[in-house]
Amino acid sequence: MKHILIIDDDKINIDCARMSLSRQYKITGTISGRQALQYLAGNIPDLILLDLNMPFMDGYDVMKSIKADPRIADIPVVFLSAEKDAVTEGRCLELGAVDFIPKPFVPSVLLSRLEKIFRGLDQRQELKKELDQIKDKSQRDALTGLWNRAYVAKNVEQRIANGGSGALFMLDMDNFKAINDNYGHDAGDNTLKMFADTLRTYSKDGDIPARVGGDEFVAWIDGYVDKETLSRRAGAIIQDLCKKLEDCRFETNSSVSLGIAILPADGDNFTDLYNAADKALYYVKQNGKNSYHFYSDEIKQDDNAGAAASIEYIHEAMRRADGKKGAYMLDYHGFTYIYNFLCRLSARNEFVSRMLLITLTPEEGYVLEDAEMNRVADVLDQALISSLRRGDVAANYTSRQVLVLLPGTGEAETLMIAERIRLEYESRLPGCGIKLHISMHTDIE
Repeated sequence: MKHILIIDDDKINIDCARMSLSRQYKITGTISGRQALQYLAGNIPDLILLDLNMPFMDGYDVMKSIKADPRIADIPVVFLSAEKDAVTEGRCLELGAVDFIPKPFVPSVLLSRLEKIFRGLDQRQELKKELDQIKDKSQRDALTGLWNRAYVAKNVEQRIANGGSGALFMLDMDNFKAINDNYGHDAGDNTLKMFADTLRTYSKDGDIPARVGGDEFVAWIDGYVDKETLSRRAGAIIQDLCKKLEDCRFETNSSVSLGIAILPADGDNFTDLYNAADKALYYVKQNGKNSYHFYSDEIKQDDNAGAAASIEYIHEAMRRADGKKGAYMLDYHGFTYIYNFLCRLSARNEFVSRMLLITLTPEEGYVLEDAEMNRVADVLDQALISSLRRGDVAANYTSRQVLVLLPGTGEAETLMIAERIRLEYESRLPGCGIKLHISMHTDIE
């Protein structure tokens, strides 16, 4: 039953209203404005019947007090008054009343008017729910149900303007395209949903997880959070997602990279924080993937001489760049450092390593388009991921050539690895007019 509060200094009027309405509604009566406001301090009725002419505190003053309190301001109020002139009725409606009923009231008319008011309120409530749902959908990513970029940008800007604090995570799935290519878009969509569910799991009150496009996600971490706590959460997210990817048994070497920007050190608005987190993410992508990185670490990495750092922190910072599975996929700059290190190691310890140069070679008369070249290069990357061992190192030398370092590998084993790469590549692109030419450097000295 809906609950109606009656405010009237005449107990007879309260009793008459109670007799007329009590079969359909729960009725509470109060005999003064002050008593009513005391009652409203601990109770929220569905509607208020308010007498206009009362001693000490009239209906106008009670109405103003109700509207001034955000907790009860939305309760619909119906004025009851013996004054029937249009000026009085107009003033009551201007104060926010939903209706004006003259006294003495006819019980059947009062009941009918209240039923009509409640029907209208229910209809407006349903309409509001529908509008809220439409608004909510417009701010959500259709596939994952997470917030979209427009929503997170608007809300982060509002929180910054209100003096809030926090950090922005930017996450990207490594080798996600291979999941779509090798296992279909349904598998890709399910992987994105799994990604979204994991972000929800690690979100706390006030956080805003969002999908901003493709396999790229962001998460606003609300409130002050120190770097150590952010590191733990970032590491837990990466570890959890990588475990779930392994459970899917994708042969794509897919993992997760994450960049972190902190307010206000890395930016004092959403755009600057977004760009800073994106740069930190790019740093991870260029340095082994499957890890996280703070933007502040990147911009200060050349000024570490004056910074105090513990050996444990340095160990953790370097350790987290190791994906712990498959070969190291580096850029050419990083590859040269590994190559030179192996040369020195070989000179000192007779440690034998070998290098492969793999070249994508079109068959005679075969015309290779740029778009197809990109697709074939991706397939070669996946063939390398499936064929190489943990500890091997690979890097693109040109758009058609890949270098592979095989530490501690004899000649016979190197030939076996080369053949494994060739067979894996050909199984992924049977009958393709682009073959692999693999040459081997017999020993790195």
